Amino acid sequence: MTKRDIIRMLEEIATYLELNLENSFKVSAYRKAAAALEKDPRALSEIESFDGIKGIGKSTKEVIEEYLEKNQSTVLNELKERTPVGLTYMTKIPGLGAKRVAKIYEETGIDNLDDFERFLRDGKLQQLPGFGKKTEENILNGLISLSEVKRHPISTVMTIRKNIESFLSSLNYVERFDIAGSARRFKETSGDIDFIVQLSDSHEFIKDIEDASFFKSFITKGDKKVSIQYTEGLVNIQVDFRLVQGDEYYSTLQHFTGSKDHNVRMRQIAKSRNEKINEYGVESDGKIITFDSEAQFYKHFDLPYIPPAMRETGSEVDVNMSEIITLDDIKGDIHMHTTYSDGAYSIREMVEACIERGYEYIVITDHSKSLPVANGLSEERLLKQIEEIRKINDEYDEIDVYAGTEMDILSDGTLDYSDDILKSLDYVIASIHSNFNQTEEEIMHRLKCAMHNPYVRHIAHPTGRLIGRRDGYNVNMEELLQIAKDTRTILEVNANPNRLDLSSDAIYGKDIMLTVNTDAHHIDHLAFMEYGIATLQKGQVNKKNVINTLSRQAFKQFIEDGK
Repeated sequence: MTKRDIIRMLEEIATYLELNLENSFKVSAYRKAAAALEKDPRALSEIESFDGIKGIGKSTKEVIEEYLEKNQSTVLNELKERTPVGLTYMTKIPGLGAKRVAKIYEETGIDNLDDFERFLRDGKLQQLPGFGKKTEENILNGLISLSEVKRHPISTVMTIRKNIESFLSSLNYVERFDIAGSARRFKETSGDIDFIVQLSDSHEFIKDIEDASFFKSFITKGDKKVSIQYTEGLVNIQVDFRLVQGDEYYSTLQHFTGSKDHNVRMRQIAKSRNEKINEYGVESDGKIITFDSEAQFYKHFDLPYIPPAMRETGSEVDVNMSEIITLDDIKGDIHMHTTYSDGAYSIREMVEACIERGYEYIVITDHSKSLPVANGLSEERLLKQIEEIRKINDEYDEIDVYAGTEMDILSDGTLDYSDDILKSLDYVIASIHSNFNQTEEEIMHRLKCAMHNPYVRHIAHPTGRLIGRRDGYNVNMEELLQIAKDTRTILEVNANPNRLDLSSDAIYGKDIMLTVNTDAHHIDHLAFMEYGIATLQKGQVNKKNVINTLSRQAFKQFIEDGK
C-alpha cells in the first residue's frame, strides 16, 4: 500500500458522500485530509503517526488507520453499498459532478446511463432546478461523445485486456490465450479487441462468458468464433474470441495479430517459395505445417522473430532486427518521481524497485516549483533532495542514483530554476505543463529556450499530448528535431500509455538521439517501459540512438561530459 492509495480512498469517500448529499463539512474533511497527505513530502513508510498532520482530523485519522490495518474502509464500503453503481458512471460525464448527479437522482430516481440518456433526449433535465437548455445539450453531447467512442486509447484497451485475461484464467478448460490484433501491436487506439483462445469446450465457454460482469450481448457465437459487446461504465467495445482446439494456435495468433500489410508481405514471401499462409498454418507440398511458436513461424521463412509492434507496413521484414531496440537493451530509467513531488514512493523505494528490474542507473526527476499541483520543489527543497540522493547513492554498489529534475518551461520561455541551481544537478529534464493553447511560434520559442540552455539534457513528452484526451500543443516537429540535433538535446519517448510521446510516427526514420522513460509516479509504473519500447520498435529505432541503452560506465561518462 502507498500514500497514493490512501489519498485515492479518501477522495473516493468524499465523492460518495456527495452522491449521498451528505453534509458539505463532512465532504470537505475528507478532501482536506487527502490534500494534506498529497502535500506531505514523506513516503507512507516514513510516516509514523498521522497525529499532527494539519488537515487530518480525528475521524479521518481513524479511517486511514483502519485502511492501513485491514486494507479496507468500513466507511467506504457502507457508502458503496447504499449508492447505485450507475451514479459513479454518471459522474464521468463532462459537465456533471457528484453534486449534480446526486440532485438528479434525488429528483428523478435515475441511477443508470441508459435511463439518463433517454431523460436527456426527452428534454426533461432542463425542467429541473439549476439546469437550463444549454446545460442539458452540453451534458447530452458529453454523454454521447463518451459512449460512442469509435476507437479506444491504448490505456483503456489494456485495462480491458486485464479484465478479460483474469476471466479467461479462471476457466479450467482454457489451455492458453493471447491478445491479438491492433492491441497486441501496441497501436495507440483500437476499434475492437481480439483474443486467440485454445480450449477444450467452446459450448461451455459461451455459457460462461454470458455470465461475465462485462458481458452485454452476443454479436456472433459459434465453435470457431465468439464476438461480444463488452460494456463497463461508459466503455463499449466489441471483443472477438477466435477459438482453436488443434495445433494451429501460433499460426492463428500470427494471422490475427496482423497487420493486413504485414500479412500481405508474408504471403508474398511464401508465394515465392511455392507455399501458402493461412490462419491454420503454412501449406507446403499439399501438407499443412504448424509451429510451436511465432519465432518458428518466422524462422521457417528464414526471418528473425519480428516483434508484434513492428508488424505494420511490411517493410519490417527487410530491417536488420539485431539493431532494433528491445526491452533487454534498457539499462536504466531516467525520468521518475518520488514523494518529494507527486510520486507515491520514496527515493529509496524507487531505487530498490529499479534494482529488482536489473537497472544499472536511474535519475530521480521530481517536479519544479512552478507546478504546485504536483507539489513542485522549491530551490531549498531541491537542494535538500540532492543531498539525500547523494547519501542514498553511496549506500548501493549495484546501481548509480543521479540527482535530476523535471523542470517547467514557463509560458515566456523562462526556465523554472536558475543556472546556479541547475549546475548542482547531475541531469536536467525540461518540459511544458501549462499554457497549451499558445501559438506554434510561442510554443517553439519556449522549447528553443530550453534546448539552448547548457544544462538541459532532454525534453520530456515533447508534444504534451494525452492519447484520446488531448491533442497536445502546437509543435513544429521538423524544427524541433533539427534544434534537438543542433543543441545536442535528447528527446523523450514517454512510455506512459496515456502519452507515448513522442509517437512512433514522429520518430520513424529519424536519425536523432532519444531516451525512453516511464515517468513513473508509482513502482508499478516502471512496467510501462514495454509500451515505450513498442513505440520505438514501431518507429524502427536503432538501439544506439537511445541514451538509456548505454552501459553503466558509459552513462556515467555521458553525465560527466555534460552537454
